[in-house]
Amino acid sequence: MKIVQGFTFEAAHRLPNVPSTHRCHRMHGHSYRVELTLQGPVDPVTGFVVDFFDVEAAFEPVLRQLDHHTLNEVKDLENPTAELISVWIWDRLKPGLGNLTQVKVFETPFCWAEYDGS
Repeated sequence: MKIVQGFTFEAAHRLPNVPSTHRCHRMHGHSYRVELTLQGPVDPVTGFVVDFFDVEAAFEPVLRQLDHHTLNEVKDLENPTAELISVWIWDRLKPGLGNLTQVKVFETPFCWAEYDGS
């Protein structure tokens, strides 16, 4: 069974490693969406793979570091592409959420990065 829980946050960033003529080189903001996918058996007693409240509690400290911040100033996110944000989130959540199988980071409704630990 797979479950997915979504979160949103607002943040600014710039991409320092693109040409200065690239529009993402300039500071700008996004309304990010993060989807966490967890997979495992359904517990016969609780009926859960993982309690959504436990997922929320695990993500809350990560969310505090991202929401309404300049992502370039967050430790280890100096080049905050959607790809690297998804890896950054994975690295912080996987130790405590062993059933985590994927992190999706949407910069817009039409573009996102997916990371599964590989």
